[in-house]
Amino acid sequence: MGLKLEYLLLFIIVVTIGATTMIKLTNTTQKARAISKELAFNDTTFIEVNTKQMLARSFSTQGIKEAGILYLDHLNYHTNNIELLLANSGRYENETLYLDGNVSLLEKKGFNYETEHATYHQRTEILEITSPFTAYMNNNIIKGDKLQYNAMKKEVNATNVDAIIYTSKK
Repeated sequence: MGLKLEYLLLFIIVVTIGATTMIKLTNTTQKARAISKELAFNDTTFIEVNTKQMLARSFSTQGIKEAGILYLDHLNYHTNNIELLLANSGRYENETLYLDGNVSLLEKKGFNYETEHATYHQRTEILEITSPFTAYMNNNIIKGDKLQYNAMKKEVNATNVDAIIYTSKK
């Protein structure tokens, strides 16, 4: 009887070792809930530079990058040609910044533009306001439906404009 018990224990040990090496222990529920976030940050300043100078500076209270698209909250943006560009939220995709909610652009020595939706093309430095806007400078007020502002050339084109402009006497 002793010999048969040894064979039985040996068989159980071999089956246990074989079973434990063949079984793969993974948590399948964790794989199903894969997080797609690439980057997340709070209260962060980004500075874009080349070898000679600073090109742009932006600040955001919160940001998330998912699938190559950067989503920003409470964005402040500044370049050599733009004093300040503000928005409640922004989406940065393919060198284009899509701005939504209380968008405001302050030119250097120029107008202050306010709207709800705008698009800023970083490479060409063109701001396209895609919703009704108001522009202020001193007592001058300009209202319109759409606007395109070239920050490099400091040129503005607008549609359906209603304006109050004060000129100096000559």
